[in-house]
Amino acid sequence: MRGSVIFQQNRALGYVSNHVPANVRFIDKRNENVITTCVGNSFHVYGANSFRLIRVGGLHPEDITCLAADGFLTYAASGNVIYGWRSSTQLRKTYRGHTKKVHLLLAFGKHLLSVDETSLLKIWHVGTEEVYLEILFNNEQFEISALMHPASYKNKILLGSSQGGLQLWNIKSSKLVHTFEGFDSKVMVLSQAPAIDVVAVGLQNGRIVVMNIKYEETIMELTQDWGPVTGITFRTDGHPIMATASTNGQITFWNLEEQVIVSTLQAHDDSITTLQCFPDEPLLLTTSPDNSMKLWIFDLPDGGARLLRIREGHAAPPTYIRYHGSSGRNILSAGEDSSLRIFSTVSETLNKSLGKASYNRKASKKHRKKDDPFRMPAISCFTSETTRDKEWDSIAASHSGLVQVTTWSFDKCRMGELKLVPEVFHNKNRTDFGVTVSALCLSHCGNFVVIGYTSGHLERFNIQSGIHRASYGKPPAHDGVAVRGIALDNLNQFVVSGGAEGKLKWWNFKQNVNKSVHSVQLDEPVSLFSTHRESAMIAVALEDFTVLIVDIDSRAVVRKFVGHKGSITDACFSPDSRWLLTASRDCSVKVWDIPSAYLVDHFRMPQICTSLSMSPTGDFLATTYVDNNGIYLWANKSLFSHISFRAIKSDAEAPLINLPSTVCDENATALLVSENEIDDLEDAMEDINLSYESPPQLSQELITMSSLAASRWQNLLDLDIIKKRNRPRQAPEKPKSAPFFLPTVSGLDFQFDLENAQNPSTEDTSKIVKPNQVEQLTNFGKLLKDAALNGNEEFSKAIEFLKKLGPSMVDFEIRSLSPLDGGSGSVSLMFAFMRMIVALLESNQGFELGQSWLSVFLKSHGRTIVENEELRGLLDEVQHAQAKGWNLLEERLLYGMGVVSSLRNFNV
Repeated sequence: MRGSVIFQQNRALGYVSNHVPANVRFIDKRNENVITTCVGNSFHVYGANSFRLIRVGGLHPEDITCLAADGFLTYAASGNVIYGWRSSTQLRKTYRGHTKKVHLLLAFGKHLLSVDETSLLKIWHVGTEEVYLEILFNNEQFEISALMHPASYKNKILLGSSQGGLQLWNIKSSKLVHTFEGFDSKVMVLSQAPAIDVVAVGLQNGRIVVMNIKYEETIMELTQDWGPVTGITFRTDGHPIMATASTNGQITFWNLEEQVIVSTLQAHDDSITTLQCFPDEPLLLTTSPDNSMKLWIFDLPDGGARLLRIREGHAAPPTYIRYHGSSGRNILSAGEDSSLRIFSTVSETLNKSLGKASYNRKASKKHRKKDDPFRMPAISCFTSETTRDKEWDSIAASHSGLVQVTTWSFDKCRMGELKLVPEVFHNKNRTDFGVTVSALCLSHCGNFVVIGYTSGHLERFNIQSGIHRASYGKPPAHDGVAVRGIALDNLNQFVVSGGAEGKLKWWNFKQNVNKSVHSVQLDEPVSLFSTHRESAMIAVALEDFTVLIVDIDSRAVVRKFVGHKGSITDACFSPDSRWLLTASRDCSVKVWDIPSAYLVDHFRMPQICTSLSMSPTGDFLATTYVDNNGIYLWANKSLFSHISFRAIKSDAEAPLINLPSTVCDENATALLVSENEIDDLEDAMEDINLSYESPPQLSQELITMSSLAASRWQNLLDLDIIKKRNRPRQAPEKPKSAPFFLPTVSGLDFQFDLENAQNPSTEDTSKIVKPNQVEQLTNFGKLLKDAALNGNEEFSKAIEFLKKLGPSMVDFEIRSLSPLDGGSGSVSLMFAFMRMIVALLESNQGFELGQSWLSVFLKSHGRTIVENEELRGLLDEVQHAQAKGWNLLEERLLYGMGVVSSLRNFNV
């Protein structure tokens, strides 16, 4: 089944990391550390120097469960299959053999170690994809939970179990080297210490045991009080510091010499899955399932770490998105994690966070992020305007289950100080504590915000000062029912409100606000509003799954769209107000053509679309979905290709299409390759000629102009007028006699005529006059004659010769073709010239030169052509070639003008 007619998959925004630990390795040719993180069924590759996304891995059939990498391939386990990727995009190896999901991977020299849920350890030969060794463990006795390769231990691996035991194996001889005394808790992490034979073991009960595995001695034992150990790493830049991570996002830094806690750091809101110190650098990398990746630097006076770089998205699925501004570059997004974020469609390095909603922002900073008692519920809806961005808060947001409306500053990227609550809902006056905000709208001027409540109240506030300005309706605007939608016109003349009782009411904005100006009774209760102020239209979604288009000025219902099979979750207009896009709980998105009142496009996704917004420039559609932390962009195909619209039955089944995947940043051009790959690439490039020359003609179906300046052909018909205008007022003086004279070749380029200056041969000194010496032909005439005698229809030499001449010489050569009026030519030369023009026009090259030369020829030899039957018979062929070229040029020109005009009207 075909996909969407108008939209095609573009990319996903906001994905950084999940619960799968990231992989860090140093690339010599890049001279930086490269970070590989997992995002569902794909993985991202970032450069640590700037956190720029440089690669996006291929899609896997299932979600990735673990990652590993060596100097050549990146390994990703998806289900029970392991995939080896080169440069993150080329699938080179596939390792099949596991029957259960693989949850541990380790790249070990030329081998790859994998462990599945049944504790089956497989050792693969990387090159041949063959199993080198299999070791099956009993989950009841030794369930593998961690593995590592101890430094300097050849062919040996250390395994940790859920039962708390440790085993050292030799994978070459397939023998158990040693079994260590077990611990009383599950082994979560195994990490190599900077010292040889020393390994740190992290347990589920919070204990960290640093032991010498050579002598099986415990060097030190530490305990953290905030949960299981999820990561252990050591600084290798000269400081005896060990860092441990926990499930509550806390990092503890230990001084190994004194065995004390140096400092603690609340790094993430969720469990820390990656904790890695960069070799010989004071840098620490952390990732978490809260969809964030952070780089910390140890440069504080007390040796603590501060945040150096961050890349993050929503920790919980976004619930409401809208484009902000007219450029179409920024998307405001509110998520279930109570945060408000700005996503850039240009590059994700420009993403910003406005913070998380809090009752008391100062008090929230003193509490841990995960257990902040001052955090407000998630934002359910917001409204924004750009008019007063630089002066005061330009965003107003409502929260689930709250009567307060918060303000936010887009320019300062933070939450404002105001909490807008009408006096009737203050705690001292409040009687119904179940009243919450149900709708809000910011005026176009950016000064006022109108708020609707579930009790039917409709209030107006000044967003700069937070002062209450007006209450609409007495009793409330919609008595006893919730206000579901609010709309304001551009001039602040009217306020339109829609209630759960199915009424639309028009109110004066400033005066006489106690009584509505007009009301319209609908058949069903209002579900939500979507406004297009420039065209004064409101899309009103009803609870019976229908959508109405209401004209604000005429106050009438002008369109009705029926077709959704579930409640409408969101709606938006296209920038030119031609299309209305609606999303529903039936997982479909429909595009309605407003002028024709037809459904012109629809498509369906695997999840419910919770919010959608179309770019002010019309190039992208942004959507969000249930249980998805990202924002998905769909490109508008009508901007770069022709689309034929046809009416679709409203009850037709929508085609199911997949969601877009992530793409790397546009400015990231670095390649993620190893040394061997780069050497192979350099050897291959030596055999390729990278010099590129533009062809003389891209396609014979296109008109190709010459590269000559316009002064070489544009004024050929007006040479007489130009010469007359440029005639000197005084008679030219006779130049002084030169000591010698060398003949020159006529043309724009100064050249001496060396052909006639050669030493004459015996034949040239003969006094016998030959016939070819009697002809007084110019060089151009000789080339035309040779082309006519030899049957050469391309006339390439004659055309190239004429291109090199200036306007005066071109005019002289064309006039000399006629035997009349003192010319040195003949009728045969004129016939050959006309054949040359036909060949030039049919080739579609040098189109303007052919037209100019033909005009001069007809002007100079029109009478001769009319009197000669042979020349007159060739005029039809010249006319046909000329008309064919002009028709092609006119067709392409009108098509281009139509596209430009359409785009100009579209952006307006």
